[in-house]
Amino acid sequence: MAGFRIGRGRDNNRTPQQPPRQQPYGQQQPPPYGQQPYPPAGPPPQQQWPQPGAGGHDEPEYFDPYGQQPPQAQQPPYGHGGHGGHSNDNPGHTQVFAVGEDPYSQGATYHAGAAAAAPTGPRLPWKELLRGIVTRPGQTFLQMRDYAVWGPALTVTFLYGLLAVFGLDDARQDVIKATLAQAVPIVLSTGVAFVICGLILGGVTHTLARQLGGDGSWQPTVGLSMLVMSITDAPRLLFAVFLSGDNMVVQVLGWATWVAAGALFTSLISKSHDLPWPKALGASAIQLVALLSIIKLGTL
Repeated sequence: MAGFRIGRGRDNNRTPQQPPRQQPYGQQQPPPYGQQPYPPAGPPPQQQWPQPGAGGHDEPEYFDPYGQQPPQAQQPPYGHGGHGGHSNDNPGHTQVFAVGEDPYSQGATYHAGAAAAAPTGPRLPWKELLRGIVTRPGQTFLQMRDYAVWGPALTVTFLYGLLAVFGLDDARQDVIKATLAQAVPIVLSTGVAFVICGLILGGVTHTLARQLGGDGSWQPTVGLSMLVMSITDAPRLLFAVFLSGDNMVVQVLGWATWVAAGALFTSLISKSHDLPWPKALGASAIQLVALLSIIKLGTL
């Protein structure tokens, strides 16, 4: 019998298998289908641990012995964080602000069209309110900018209108010559007319202030403007009741109190509507001209 030796066979004549040739770096051929790639030659690569925060929460940690990076979690669209927030608020991101925007501003100042801040103090009683308009107008207007003053405004303006009849020469002569039954309606109607006039002029001033960028409320503005109109003309009216309207003292007091009214109106609109004094004076211009024509000079 023919015997077979170990290691001999029909493939013994085949040349010894040559080791695979090392391809140049960057030109390695992919391994045959179904075979696992061999690790690269040389020292083992340095172990790469996953960085904290690379993936989302509750995700497994990946370990690759060949130095490959773990798959990155899909980043959300720009402007949205991983938890529904903005990426600008997350660590490592830069917050973007518009040109001229103050990132540290808390919006504590008044702005036109914005909600008004809390009142600077409690409501003043009517005595302190009237005294404050004369002695400390700026602080009083700022403190009362959010409070309606209809009670003092209507009362003071009505009483001022009752006495204003005697400050005008023609009206005073009509009242003196009329009987009591005729004089009472004249006096009462004059008081009501001054109240209506104060409401209209105050509304015009408030509308102009809003058009110029003010943010005040109409009720405090109109009420305080009626008080300013009545209080500033009180010195002239007291002298005009006993003297004629053409008296030199009355004329001088008329112009002086008109200038004082302009200053108070400017302070009122500036504090109530948060406007600079030129705009505040411009908003009060129509009311000042009307008061000069109706009351001071008596031409209308």
